[in-house]
Amino acid sequence: MKEKLLDVAHVIAKDLHEVGAIDQVTMREFDADCLPRVKDLTANQIRKIRTGQKVSQVVFAKILNTTPSTVRQWEQGQKHPRGVSLKLLNLVAQKGLSVLI
Repeated sequence: MKEKLLDVAHVIAKDLHEVGAIDQVTMREFDADCLPRVKDLTANQIRKIRTGQKVSQVVFAKILNTTPSTVRQWEQGQKHPRGVSLKLLNLVAQKGLSVLI
């Protein structure tokens, strides 16, 4: 619900910016505030993302520009993705692998 409200507010802010009611700096701050949150993922969620895309750990690792060992450790809960890796996993979960290929 909160994300939908932010989407609507962002559209309104863009319209206000276009007519000059919001300056560029305020619009940039609003854009940054409206970026989707990156969600932490469990080992099972990561495995489901990969298997849902019907790829092996090796292929998944190549697409994410990481090693098969890292993917295996994520799926076993020995390591947790952070930063760019976590963002990419969130993107794949939401939009599928085609967003990265």
